[in-house]
Amino acid sequence: MKLLYWLDEWLTLSHDEQQTRLPMSGGDLLGDVFVKYHFIDINKPLLFTFSPAGTNYQEHDLNDEFSPWGFQLAQKQQVNVIAFQHLGISNWFRHRNLLFFLEQLAPLITPFNERLGYGLSRGGFAVGAFANLLKLDKVLLFHPVSTKNKALAPWDDRSSTDIAQQFDWEQDYHDLDLGNAKGHIIYDPTNRIDRMHAKRYSQLTHLRVFGMGHGTHATYLSKFGFYKQVAVDFIRDQQIDIAQFRLQTKTLRFKEDYYKRLNRANKSSPHRLDLLSKAHNILIDEKHAHVQEHQANIDIQPLIDVALKHQEQHPKDAIQLLEVAQQLAPDDPLVEHKLKQLK
Repeated sequence: MKLLYWLDEWLTLSHDEQQTRLPMSGGDLLGDVFVKYHFIDINKPLLFTFSPAGTNYQEHDLNDEFSPWGFQLAQKQQVNVIAFQHLGISNWFRHRNLLFFLEQLAPLITPFNERLGYGLSRGGFAVGAFANLLKLDKVLLFHPVSTKNKALAPWDDRSSTDIAQQFDWEQDYHDLDLGNAKGHIIYDPTNRIDRMHAKRYSQLTHLRVFGMGHGTHATYLSKFGFYKQVAVDFIRDQQIDIAQFRLQTKTLRFKEDYYKRLNRANKSSPHRLDLLSKAHNILIDEKHAHVQEHQANIDIQPLIDVALKHQEQHPKDAIQLLEVAQQLAPDDPLVEHKLKQLK
């Protein structure tokens, strides 16, 4: 564990001497978790990221160029980062080597005054479970799991819960322990299990996105980079522009598949389905008038920026986003020009 030895020596230096030893980077294998770190400036935040589910990386996939989830995003924002990537499919960051590493690491990172945590789903669980140990100041969590301990979360009947029982959910770090951390949790309240997990993060600011679903790429918004932008704001500024976030997520209301998704999520509740139907019909009747009334005040630039960013790799997605922008601002010449180019 090269990082622990390096930090132990580095900690004995003066502040100025510590800065002269940077940048420093490297990686280690901690049982079934790979950690990669990069320190650039002692005066900048230290970000911890933990990977979500959805990958099946193995030890033979690791090389000098391999980057764990969130690592490159942190580098682009020019902050210090320690990123953890789980190996295998069923992995809940429970390996004893990882726990030992984190316990030894915690007292060695005192020079970093601002410590952040960022994770989705399974990665969000890890951020929450280790937040107090690492003395995180702020966290950003997308639809995190709080625990897979059936006694604490008996309502979590996902198949992943049964699979996760191969691990120890009684000993240390098996449940959320935020300590004094503040921050935001983003989730879809129509997802019953996500909603129940979110309730257990009572000290965080809750941002609810109806129709978001559960998953790293849950909706078309995440494909266009909206949620990535939230993470960028959090990493760069240690805060989220909530008003802008809500404005961006409101574009969901202009997509027909948004209501289809909500209908599926609420299919067992006739009352909610009736309310959704009424809301949808009202929107259809008022949409045109609403857009005409407010189009002068609608800022479509974030939509255009994301579309332009992804136009080469995802031209079809860029076209869809520009079409939404055109609905909001029918007379915008840039939108019309870009649509003609891409089509």
